[in-house]
Amino acid sequence: MQSRLLLAGQAVRPLLLMFPLGLFTMAVLFDLATVLGAPHLIGTLAYWNIVAGLVGGLLAALAAGVDAFGAHDPKAARISFLSLLMDFAVLILFAVLTLMRIRSPDRAADPGLLVVELVGLVLAGFGAWYGGRFGDPYAPMVRLQRRPPVPQN
Repeated sequence: MQSRLLLAGQAVRPLLLMFPLGLFTMAVLFDLATVLGAPHLIGTLAYWNIVAGLVGGLLAALAAGVDAFGAHDPKAARISFLSLLMDFAVLILFAVLTLMRIRSPDRAADPGLLVVELVGLVLAGFGAWYGGRFGDPYAPMVRLQRRPPVPQN
C-alpha cells in the first residue's frame, strides 16, 4: 500500500527515518571510539546525537502513525502497526539510554551501554526495512484501488 504522506510523489516516512538512523549509527560509532580510548568529548557528541535522533525519530513515528491509521487493507495495517511498534521500541530504548547517561558528567557510555545501543541500532535497521515495505508503491502486498474518472458534462 502506498504511504498517505507524500512529498513530490515520494513517501515522507522513509525520508524522515534516515535522520534518526544516521544519528543513532554515529552515536554508536562515537561511543565505540570512546570505549576504545577517544577523548570524552566524543562520548558527549554521541549523547547529543542520540538526543537529536530521538527528536527525528518522533517525527518519523508520527508519519508512520498517519500511514498506519490510514491503512484500509488488513495486511497493510498489520505491517504498518508492527513497524510503528518497532519504531517506538527503538525510541524508548534510546530514551532510556539517554536517561542513564545523564548521571555521568561527560555523558560517555560504558561498554554495557554500548552493547545495548548496538541492539537498538539493529532493531532500528530491521524496523526501517520492515516498514519500508509499506511505503513502496510497487509492493506486491496491496494493489491501489483507483476510482474511475468522473465524466464531466
